[in-house]
Amino acid sequence: MSIFREYGESGVHVMGGVITQKNADYCTVRIRLPAGVVTVDQIRGLARIAKTYGDGTLHVTTRQTFEIPNVKPSTLEKLDLALKKNGTPIGAEFTEVVNVTACPGTLRCKYANIDSVELAKKIDEKYFRKELSIRVRIAISSCPNSCVASWESDIGIIGIQKPIRNPTLCSGCGTCVAYCKEHALTVRQGTVKLDHGLCNTCGNCIETCHYHVIKGEPLGYQIMVGGSHGRTPHVGRYLVSVSSEEALMVVIDGIIEWIRRYARSGSRFRAQIEEEGFDEFKAFVLKKADSSSFVAIENKRLISDTE
Repeated sequence: MSIFREYGESGVHVMGGVITQKNADYCTVRIRLPAGVVTVDQIRGLARIAKTYGDGTLHVTTRQTFEIPNVKPSTLEKLDLALKKNGTPIGAEFTEVVNVTACPGTLRCKYANIDSVELAKKIDEKYFRKELSIRVRIAISSCPNSCVASWESDIGIIGIQKPIRNPTLCSGCGTCVAYCKEHALTVRQGTVKLDHGLCNTCGNCIETCHYHVIKGEPLGYQIMVGGSHGRTPHVGRYLVSVSSEEALMVVIDGIIEWIRRYARSGSRFRAQIEEEGFDEFKAFVLKKADSSSFVAIENKRLISDTE
C-alpha cells in the first residue's frame, strides 16, 4: 500500500486541500506552499487563478499559505491543472501531514542557527500528504525565539547552539549578559558566569562577544512533540536534541511511523502520547536513532515545564 493518500476515481474533489464551505455549493482550495515561500510570478498566477475560478480574493492562512475561496466544485479539475502549472499545487488539511511552516532562518534572520526554509522543503518533499489517522502540523524555527510557534505544533523543530566559554580569557565586559533573555549570564569577580540550567542554547551570546571568547558547539536541532493550538492549546514536550540534519530526519521518521502504527482518529496527538505513555513513545521513536548524535541539554526548566 502506498504511504501517500490515494484519491482514486473521486480525484481532486476529496483532497484534503479542498474544503467544503458553509454554503456547500462552494469550496475553498488550500495551496501547498512549504515555508510560505512564493515567487512574485507565482503570486501573479494565483491572482489570475483566483479571478478565474474563485471570487477574485485570496486568504492568507496561519500556516503560511493561501486559500482560494468560493470555488465551484465543477471547476476543480481545471483549477487543479492551473495550480500545478503555476507551481502552487493543492495543499492538505485532512488526516495527513499538512503545509510545513518555517521562519526565514539563515536566509535573513540575524538570530538564526539553521536554514529552516530549506529544511522545511526537504521535510515537505518527504512527508507532505503522507496517509495517517490524524492531521500532523510541523513547524521549524531557526532559534528558540520560535517565531512560527514550534512549541505549539505536533512536531516542532528548533535550531540551537550550545555555548562553550573559556573563563580564563573572559574580560568580564558584560556585553553578552545584556543580550541574554534567559538571565543565564552574570558577571562575578570580573568574569562572566553561565548558568547551564537557565541557558536555552539560543547562541546569542556567541555572536555578541566582542572578543570571540565564547565559542559554540556544532549546530543542533531541538525536537518538541505534542504541541497544539486552537480549542485545546498545549505546549509541546521536549523529546530530544540531535546534532545533524540526518539524525533529525531519522527521529521524524520514528514519530511519523509511531503515528502511522498507533495513532487513532478523533484524538489529538498530544493526548495519545500521554495515554500510551511518553517513555514508551520516546523509546519507539528513538530506537533507530544514533545515540552519539544526541545533544545534552542541561536546561532543567525546558525539560520540567513540558512534562
